[in-house]
Amino acid sequence: MKLKVGITGGIGSGKSYVAKVFKALGVPFYDADKHAKELMNTNAEIKCKLVDIFGTQVYQEDGLLDRAFLSSIVFDNEERLKLLNSVVHPVVIAEALKWSEAQTFDYSLKEAALLFESGSYKTLDFTVLVTAPQELKIQRVMARDGVTREQVISRISAQMADEEKMRLADFTIVNDGVRALLPQVLWLHERLLKESRSCSK
Repeated sequence: MKLKVGITGGIGSGKSYVAKVFKALGVPFYDADKHAKELMNTNAEIKCKLVDIFGTQVYQEDGLLDRAFLSSIVFDNEERLKLLNSVVHPVVIAEALKWSEAQTFDYSLKEAALLFESGSYKTLDFTVLVTAPQELKIQRVMARDGVTREQVISRISAQMADEEKMRLADFTIVNDGVRALLPQVLWLHERLLKESRSCSK
């Protein structure tokens, strides 16, 4: 049995970095957020629904999504954001499942920022949460994105709290700059290999 594993973490937690470590170990890797952006430009079902909901101006003359326009109308508007997610998430979840079924490694890894919020964690065998102290998250995002402390705090407060995610996650990796990251990843990698192989017997 090939296991389907999800990895997530709040902004500034370093989930993408941790996912890259797994990728370097040879684990097949699906970036759900990247694929969601691509599908909004290429998937006919998504495009038609977004035009129906948000109007023709949501796409530019070249047929590509007008990200600035879409961001401006869903930012700070929970209902519109829910509508957008209700269109995009089911297609991405279905595509990720199809992709994972085609993998031959013992397990595959799906990285998604909204793994729990979208409900896609229910389609997976295990979930991994990457955490970091809030102050460290703030400093990382300020340095990475060149934004103010207040802007980072606003982004963090808009996300599901780590405490809530921890109740749903099967494993947690602490990326606090104190505990060594690689041993945590290697331990989990070996654990998942063992789980997969025991299920295959």
